Amino acid sequence: MRVLDASAFVHDYTTDDRTASIPAVSDELTGETAYRFEAEEGAGMRVHVPADETEVRVRRAASETGDDGALSRTDRRLVAAALELGAVLVTDDYAVQNVAAQMDVETEVIARDGIDERRDWRFQCRGCGREFDDDRSRCPVCGSDLTRKNPA
Repeated sequence: MRVLDASAFVHDYTTDDRTASIPAVSDELTGETAYRFEAEEGAGMRVHVPADETEVRVRRAASETGDDGALSRTDRRLVAAALELGAVLVTDDYAVQNVAAQMDVETEVIARDGIDERRDWRFQCRGCGREFDDDRSRCPVCGSDLTRKNPA
């Protein structure tokens, strides 16, 4: 089974495998891409609503990798749906791929190169340059904004 992100509908992704998605993906689509969602649903695509508890697990994993601030609720629910259904998640979103890898959810990319490795992001203060493991809204030392920094 494949769980489809909005990018699957944007790029007119096709598969012989069974498909699923979540209601929030439909809300992100307009015009022709919205019709593709409806057509896929009419052809048997499962529309799945993941449990809140699973979404909480995904948020914890995203916090561990440093991706929580980069993920929307829709992104978290997509990973949760793939986890619950034991499915491959079809997405071009790098942060979603990173969190999926943290949770041992297989991903498939469509129009971009996928991630090469899972990363645990660090955060660096724009003002004083200090680094932190967790995402904070501001530096606790000087009060400046933090930016996500590649750990490599």
